[in-house]
Amino acid sequence: MNAPETRLAIIVDPSLPLGLIANTAATIGIGIGAVERGLGDIELTDVAGRAVKTSAIRPVPILQASAKEIVSLLLKALPAPDRAIVVPFPRFARSLHAFADYRARFPQCDLASEPIDGLGLAGAEKWVRSLTGSLKLLR
Repeated sequence: MNAPETRLAIIVDPSLPLGLIANTAATIGIGIGAVERGLGDIELTDVAGRAVKTSAIRPVPILQASAKEIVSLLLKALPAPDRAIVVPFPRFARSLHAFADYRARFPQCDLASEPIDGLGLAGAEKWVRSLTGSLKLLR
């Protein structure tokens, strides 16, 4: 994926409590970044020699949609085009506190019938815009 041509979007259910919105967006952001390190992972050093890693090199709009709308977006996004990234946050994940439990449970779920609290997309600008163009920013 060529990071300068990549568009990102995180969509969350605005009816969630603020803390769950923040957790959902953060978790999805980590998922996208783990797949495509070129979207961040750049070291910068300040004038005093303090080195830090950058945040994302692209804007990451946080958009809003209901859980039902997010499921619809997820199903439209899949199968994802080559080099695109789709990261859902199914609601059942909140009740699991170990990744091994999530990994074991996931193959038994049907994403089309699960409530989805959030969805992350990264890919070609045209593809991401086609999915998210009508969504409003989360406020």
